[in-house]
Amino acid sequence: MFSPNIVKNMKLRIAIQKSGRLHDDSIKLLKECGIDINNGVNKLKTEASNFPLEVFFLRDDDIPQYVEDGVADIGIVGENVILEKNRPVKIAEKLGFGKCRLSLAVPKSVEYNSVKDMDKLRIATSYPVILQNFLNEHNITAEIHEISGSVEIAPGIGLADAICDLVSSGSTLFMNGLKEVEVILKSEAALISNDNLLPEQEVLLQKLLFRIQAVKKAKNNKYVLLNAPNDKLKEIIALLPGMKSPTVLPLAEEGWSSVHSVLNENAFWDIIESLKAAGAQGILVVPIEKMII
Repeated sequence: MFSPNIVKNMKLRIAIQKSGRLHDDSIKLLKECGIDINNGVNKLKTEASNFPLEVFFLRDDDIPQYVEDGVADIGIVGENVILEKNRPVKIAEKLGFGKCRLSLAVPKSVEYNSVKDMDKLRIATSYPVILQNFLNEHNITAEIHEISGSVEIAPGIGLADAICDLVSSGSTLFMNGLKEVEVILKSEAALISNDNLLPEQEVLLQKLLFRIQAVKKAKNNKYVLLNAPNDKLKEIIALLPGMKSPTVLPLAEEGWSSVHSVLNENAFWDIIESLKAAGAQGILVVPIEKMII
């Protein structure tokens, strides 16, 4: 066991994007975890006022290196960057935001049948390591052109026959006359950590992970309150899995009860429809801010 005073004086250093698609969601997650951060304008470093956390704002491509070297203890970065940089860091938790895919795309006019059609082509990408590994797995020989930024214009200016790039909605590909033909990697933001944290830092990391997991669980669930006729209670309760079992409270009106439970977002609408069909009335659905199990 470690002295509470030792842990109290220790800080955990986290690296997040200083700008870009993961920055806002990373800050939002920390705030949802009850961590107060004042990042200001163009500040590269700050401290939380109510949690032993020091925050570095860095380029996303540099975060795995900083975590490996121990300059930062943990970091938030996309899985695509983790795999491309191939640094010896641990994924402590996948975070559920920043979802995208790394895909192969070709001009719309090109007929595409299978990944074998990539053989002998010129492929432009900002992810040469991941792309090369994919090509090797499929015994394909292609010429990789590594470029940074604006990969999607490469076929249009004659630099490449195809591209390998991040895709979210696909609108950028469409506007540049390209079509997505192969998904290489599905990616999301992840919390990475140094492999050699001090025991005191590991304690702080577990405290942070506890908060993150509570926030994630809350986002995937809804709190449901409904009124049920007592003669239908058994049928209605059978539709509500809950965390353990639904809470049932008698209403002032005789013959009725109030039922409280938690529903997973994925099954939400199907269950709500079944509840109404079973006789439930006055169904209220409330978002959950935190969820501790």
